[in-house]
Parts: sequence; C-alpha cells; structure tokens
Amino acid sequence: MSSLSAQQVQALIREGVPMAADIDLQIDHLDTHRALARVPFQPRLVRPGGTLSGPTIMALADAAMYAVVLGSLGRVEMAVTSNLNINFLAKPKPVDLLADARILRLSRRQAVCEVALYSVGAEEEMVAHVTGTYALPI
Repeated sequence: MSSLSAQQVQALIREGVPMAADIDLQIDHLDTHRALARVPFQPRLVRPGGTLSGPTIMALADAAMYAVVLGSLGRVEMAVTSNLNINFLAKPKPVDLLADARILRLSRRQAVCEVALYSVGAEEEMVAHVTGTYALPI
C-alpha cells in the first residue's frame, strides 16, 4: 500500500512527464484503487470543431492510470503503459475535463485499469471510456 499523497503523485508525474505540466494536469484525489485527475480547460487544447483534442483526452486518461498505479504501489516510476484503448463517446464541453481511474486487477507484473472521462458539470455524460494496462517492473 502506498503512502504517497495526491500532491506527491502529481509532482512525480509532472517531473517525469513534462507534458503533464504543460497541460496543467492536476490530481484531485488518490487512494489505493482510485485516482481523480483533471485538465483545466485551456483554449489552446481545442482542435478544429471546437472540441478538446484527442491527444489531450488520451494524455489525461494515461496520467490518471499512472496516478492510481503510483497510489497503489508507491514509487514505481518505471511502470509503463503497455496498452491503452479509448472509445470517444461524446464531444467534451469547453470546461475542465475529469478522469476517474480505477484499478480493475493488480498482479505482480501488471495493473489493468479503467478510466471514465467527463466534462465538469456534465458528469452524467461520459466523454470517453478507457481501458489500459501498465507493465510493472519486476
């Protein structure tokens, strides 16, 4: 069980993955099986058509999975994404984007995660659904 706080995990991710700081990734909540993360709305992250870019959505989902892995196992910076599958379900609103990440299965070699992404204020409509796997260092 990890003793890392949400703020410590946020700092680890921002230091190890500079793009996370670039999109202002924030970890709002962290425990051993769940992480809540957000990317504040920024006009520069909007693509033609007025929606948040797919890479921004994927980055938030991946960072949220990494956060929940760190929250569960502690400092395993060498844990890496080995699979990420995303289904885009709805156009995000021009507000902060939230990610709710959970560990579905944790073994010695991998963590299987699920992430639901929502626009702030429209939590009843999922923007994207992600499943992913993190390979864990042995």
